[in-house]
Formats: sequence, C-alpha cells, structure tokens
Amino acid sequence: MSKTVIHVEHLSKAYRIGVEDKKSDTLAAAFWQSIKAPIRNFRNLKNLRRTDRDEESLFWALKDVNFEVKEGEVLGIIGHNGAGKSTLLKILSRITEPSEGRITIHGRVSSLLEVGTGFHPDLTGRENIYMNGTILGMRKKEIDQKLDEIIAFSGISRHIDTPVKRYSSGMTVRLAFSVAAHLEPEILIIDEVLAVGDMEFQKKCLGKMKDVSGQGRTVLFVSHNMAAVASLCSRVIWVAKGQVVADGHTNKIIADYVKGSVGESTTTQWRNSTLTDKVVYFNEVKLFSQTGDVISMGSDIKIEFTVFSKIELKTFQIGIKVFDNNFNLIATLYNSDYNIQLVLKPGVNSFNIKILSNNLLPGDYYFSFIGLYNYGAEVYDFLDKVIKVEIIIADVTGNGVPLLGDRGLVWFNLVSSK
Repeated sequence: MSKTVIHVEHLSKAYRIGVEDKKSDTLAAAFWQSIKAPIRNFRNLKNLRRTDRDEESLFWALKDVNFEVKEGEVLGIIGHNGAGKSTLLKILSRITEPSEGRITIHGRVSSLLEVGTGFHPDLTGRENIYMNGTILGMRKKEIDQKLDEIIAFSGISRHIDTPVKRYSSGMTVRLAFSVAAHLEPEILIIDEVLAVGDMEFQKKCLGKMKDVSGQGRTVLFVSHNMAAVASLCSRVIWVAKGQVVADGHTNKIIADYVKGSVGESTTTQWRNSTLTDKVVYFNEVKLFSQTGDVISMGSDIKIEFTVFSKIELKTFQIGIKVFDNNFNLIATLYNSDYNIQLVLKPGVNSFNIKILSNNLLPGDYYFSFIGLYNYGAEVYDFLDKVIKVEIIIADVTGNGVPLLGDRGLVWFNLVSSK
C-alpha cells in the first residue's frame, strides 16, 4: 500500500476584509517579525483570535479542508476562480501560513504557482537554476548533471545568461516549469500558470508531468483545462467557496463540475435598480448556458435583453463588447453586422441573442452592452462590464480562435413588446 505523503487536516485560511492586516501572510516574514517583536506578535495573535469570532470582518478563503494524497498519485484540483485553489497550493508550498488546522508533508516539494515564482529578477536564468536547486537541498554536482536537460527542455538556451527580469512571461514560465520538473522533487505542485505558455509547450509540460508521475513521484495539478486534468489525473478534488465539495474519480467529478448543480441552466443577470430619465435604457440583461455554473468552450451562449423605450425607434442597435480578465477588448458584436434590424416600440421590449459554439479560451470574461440609434449616431445606454462569466475547456484540440464559432451568431425575433 502506498504511503501518505500529504495529509491535510481541518485546514482553514482567513483574510480580513476592509482592514489592513499588519500581520504578515508569509512564513518568512512572520519569522522575522517574531524575532523583532515577540511581545507585539503575541498581542496581535490574541487580537486576531478575538476578531475571528466576528465572521463579518473575515473572508475565509479556505474552511475546514481535509484530504490525503498518496505517494505517486496525480491529484487534480478544480474549481471556479476564487474558489480557494491557489490559496491551498500556497499553504502546501509553505508560502502562506494557515489560520487553522495543519498539514503534514513527507518529501521535497517543488512548486510552480505564479509567473516567476522562486526566481530572482536580477539573476540570470542559469543562476536561478542553481539557486532553486540549492533551495531544494541539491548539491552543485547534482544540479550540474541536470543543467543541460533543464535548459534544452525550456527552449530558451539563447537567453539563459540574460537576467530573468528581461524575460517575457512565456519565457519565464518555460524556465520555471523546466526547473520545477527536472530537479527531482518528491512532490510537484503546478498551478494554472501553464496557461501562459503556448499550446506546444503545454503539451510538453503535460508529457513531462506524466513522466514524473510514472517515476513514482506525486503531482498536484490545478487547471481549468478539463481535458488536461482528465488525461493526467486519476483523482480530482473539486473546491468551491473554500471547501472540498467533491473528491473522487476524475471522470465523475469533472462531469459533475461541468454539469453544475442538478444540471440546470445558469443565469448571470444584471437588473436596473436605479431611477433614470433616459429615453431608452436597458432594464435587464440575462446570460444563460446549458452547461452548468460555468460555460464550456464550444457551447452556446444565450443572452436576453429587456429594453425600455419612451419612443419608437426603427434602427435600434444592441452592441456587445467582450473583455478578458485584464480588461483588454477582444470582441465587439452588433446586430447590424448581421443585417438584422431591431425595432423599439414605446414601453418594454425584449430581445434574444444566441452566440453559437463560442470559442472563447478558458478564463474570466466581462461583457458590456450598448444601446445605439441610427448606426451609432446616438448612444442611449451603456452598461460597462456588468456581467462576468468563466469559460472552461472541455476539448484540448486546436489553438486560439476568435469569439465566434463556425456556426456564427443568431439574433432571435422580437419576443415581446408592451
């Protein structure tokens, strides 16, 4: 029977809301604070415990998490953004200290959690390889034996003697993964950071993680790429709102995750809650998906609009702007682009739109909506990033593609006007 290498027991992590928490979040800083001011830290700890009783002042990123990981197991961790996955990995990597509970780890841990994790920006790539190996407890001779293999896998040999601060995010991720995977850790922890790399390098990384697991080492893998999780992991933990809601066989947990609660459609909704004297304005916007509480890449997205108008307009336009998680505009759609005319009548008007076979890449997206007249001659209403959606991937094939799939966009006829 395989031995347990990671044991997590009643693990919780809390952050204060709206109050600057001067107590350091990292173990290293907490150590130095304890040396400089032990009495002050003791008083702060007492105060923190008193504050913990007031649940309204705390945000629990994790709450009473329990699980075990066996030696050689490949564990996938899935969940929506903000579910607590990255916080969990930071605690397991000893970057962040827990508020409650404990973890027991047997083995040397190598982590890749964020772009540039563990790298010193002023050191070259080569120097950072040696620094990381030393931190893992390896001797120089051991690192020398792995050096050429690490550089070759990363594919940045030409820049290996350049300071890391001059690397692009993709170059940094390439080197960071190569270092983490080749310095022979007993436990390898990988976060969604692999999404920064190109498709070819992601495939190389997945192959390397399979090789690592085949050597009897343990892998923890966080990703929104369900196909990658399914191909790599034999077991999956689903984290939601800081808690483990499901733990079991990969295919079943992924199916439940994609399907969502009871298989019902999800609705992301914006509703006007303020009085307005606008002549035309959006009263309500709803976004639907048939794939649960997240939207799968390739699925249809249905949007319902309720528009109030005091006048009749025969050339009304609805515009949709889509922004990525960094608020970069990636797509703009108008009904006029598809030779579809929308007519507004006085009162409440309802319209439907369906984006067929969406091909948004995995991640968070924000939707803005614009009400226009006469092809942009007048802007009546503008809702800026009022709806946020999360896209997951269910199929790993293909490269980056635009918003619209092969089947295009469908505007339905006027649903009602009253």
